[in-house]
Amino acid sequence: MTHGTWEPGPAARWEDAFLAGNGRHGAMVHGDPEDDTVVVTHHTLVRPHDADADTAPPRLAAALPALQDALLAGDTAAAERFTDGRPLHWIRPFHPAFRTRVRRRPSGAPAAPVRRSVDFATGLVAAVCGDRRSEVFVSRADDVLVQYVSAPGAVVEIDLDHRLPGVPAELGAGRGVATGRDGTLLTLRVRYPASRLGYTGHTLVLTDTGRTTVTAGGIRVEGAGHLLLLTRVRAYEGEPDTGAEDAALRALVAGFGGAERGGAGAADGTGRAGSTGSTGHSDAAGPTAGAVGLTAGAGAGPVDPVRLHARLLARHTALHGPAYGRVALDLGADPAERALPGSALLRRPGSPALLERLFAAGRYHLLSSSGLLPPRLTGLWTGEWDTAWSGGFTTDANLNLQTASAVAADLPEVVAAHKALIQGQSGDWRDNAREIFGARGIVAPAHTDGMTGHAYHFSREYPLHLWTAGADWLLVPLLEEAEASGRGDADVDALVAEVALFYEDFLTRVDGPGPGREKRLAVVPSYSPENRPRGGSWGAVDATMDIAAARHALGAAADRAPAPDAARLRALADRLPPYRVNDDGALAEWARPEFGDRYDHRHLSHLYPVWPLGEITPYDTPVLAAAARRALELRGSENDSAHGHLHHGLVAARLGDAKRTEGALARVLAGDYFHDSLMSAHYPGRDVYNADAAHALPALLIESLVQSAPGRLVLLPAPPARCPRGRLTGVRTRFGARVDLTWTPGAYHALLRPERDARIELRTPSGVRRIALRAGEECSVGSSPGSLGSLGPFGS
Repeated sequence: MTHGTWEPGPAARWEDAFLAGNGRHGAMVHGDPEDDTVVVTHHTLVRPHDADADTAPPRLAAALPALQDALLAGDTAAAERFTDGRPLHWIRPFHPAFRTRVRRRPSGAPAAPVRRSVDFATGLVAAVCGDRRSEVFVSRADDVLVQYVSAPGAVVEIDLDHRLPGVPAELGAGRGVATGRDGTLLTLRVRYPASRLGYTGHTLVLTDTGRTTVTAGGIRVEGAGHLLLLTRVRAYEGEPDTGAEDAALRALVAGFGGAERGGAGAADGTGRAGSTGSTGHSDAAGPTAGAVGLTAGAGAGPVDPVRLHARLLARHTALHGPAYGRVALDLGADPAERALPGSALLRRPGSPALLERLFAAGRYHLLSSSGLLPPRLTGLWTGEWDTAWSGGFTTDANLNLQTASAVAADLPEVVAAHKALIQGQSGDWRDNAREIFGARGIVAPAHTDGMTGHAYHFSREYPLHLWTAGADWLLVPLLEEAEASGRGDADVDALVAEVALFYEDFLTRVDGPGPGREKRLAVVPSYSPENRPRGGSWGAVDATMDIAAARHALGAAADRAPAPDAARLRALADRLPPYRVNDDGALAEWARPEFGDRYDHRHLSHLYPVWPLGEITPYDTPVLAAAARRALELRGSENDSAHGHLHHGLVAARLGDAKRTEGALARVLAGDYFHDSLMSAHYPGRDVYNADAAHALPALLIESLVQSAPGRLVLLPAPPARCPRGRLTGVRTRFGARVDLTWTPGAYHALLRPERDARIELRTPSGVRRIALRAGEECSVGSSPGSLGSLGPFGS
């Protein structure tokens, strides 16, 4: 089962629940036929700060010159005092909305074995127990969470329950029930403590037959053969317009041939049969019980839930299926291993079937969590309110690693989501540049909740407000997308120009001789996430990553600027400090010799010019590449964070180091980082639910097998030893072609399908040559004619 996974029983932990999503709504499906629970999430749900929290960027620009003077004069602790005195403020925490529950009454042990599964190609999560079948997907076409249940049981109770682990006791909640010929509508209204903010949940329940009555918590359905639940979540400020949201769900049904609107059990024509709780009242002891047993009508209308489910699913898969299927990996795994449940495969870390499935799952989860925003630290999912690191976006490695495959793996949906995050925050990024640095342009925060981009999360040990490289790194996928498509993007060009504008204002301090009669610039203050140098403090001078980001941003802006502006920007970039090779022969994390390296750290920020920038390569800068390889050899893994291992592997792949690429994969696959859901954890032993490994693993595999840059294609640069043969199809290059690669020990073949003309340097295990590509004309390259005749067993 390469393009899906399955388990022989319900999820015992929320971390093991199978996942679905459309980049807005998320679903975590447990698959228990007795208590069919789906945890519903939404990208916009973040709990507000306390009223007295200062979430503006610190106003420090006036003090910046004094800090720069102190740091350049050798006061290594000066940056520790560069603060406005506020305590550490975390970003607003992401949390689940509620769970929908379809509980069989009377409950008991399942009458038959349970098999739950998820089909990555359709996004359909299913659970089967005897005649009962439950299916869940989150529609990309209609932005609605769809749950279909056949043979649900003689009597079932359905409700919406926000009381998930860690829920604040003081949270206000109320529930309502409304009936109509086109179904019964459950509404949950939640308000955050001492806030005008909150969210609502809306679930429209359709049945084919039977009787529906109102209960203390929701509704009871008797005698139905089929159920269909359509669910949406909406965040609000002030007073929510629940009527409009309810009407929108009913309109969705009506659009597929539903009944006329009207109340089956209401005297006022609104369709409201009764309220089971007043909005804003605490729900700690359950909703008001006065409506228990109220008859709400037969519940069956002219809408056929079976046909409606099929039509909604077809509309969804028409979008999801092609997106998921653009790129595929086949390692020729044993069919018997491919048939194993995911939990069994995870106990075989050396299995090619495991790597195939994790590649497919990572691609599926990345797509499913990208839409309104790119993936959070937890993707789009969490089963508890106390989400680690607030479940936000960490932009100094985590988000960057998760979206690393967006272009090569042909997921423009991820690129678009990533762009939406940046554009939605660009005004806040301007505030950061102005208030902290007194500069024009933009500076990205190291942490964001997705709703605001102000840099207010910092402390003495984590002076993240000093980090200036974030905007450049976040723009990398957008720049790669422009290269791959061959089409300019005015929005991206404008953002690049703003990053360069910041550096023009910020890079004013000099320190030592530079090119010609110009003085060498100093990047001050400078921060290398999330490390500190020996002989210095966290805020320092001339961190290698900051130098690389400034050079890259100025160069990218120059490439898009008129000639006079381009010359000025390139001249500024030329004055940046050169990279330094330390006494260990390693690329140093700080370019100044007074700052020593701390090797045992999870971040590899100083290798930014290797990956993702490609400024340092074994082909163009062999001396620096050798120093980068030495830096990688010396780097420890500190606390075994998954993102550190994947980052290590990506840098190794760029350096052509197959042994280290294999080592990074081995540590992740053997370290118990994956839940049965095939979503990953931050630490070994499945500790802390986190999407870094799940989403970054496809990027590592692609980078080890196919790399591209404008004008260059590298085949099999660092193939892991566990992948001696295989087929990778659909990889998108940055010169406008797609590549299908097949390889066996000692042989390879690639089919290039260019969309535009290009002249490229082709690097393969056979050597280096230049080839000309013509738009629409396939180009075949390989080790030798007929050398791949043994690849017959591979799947299509």
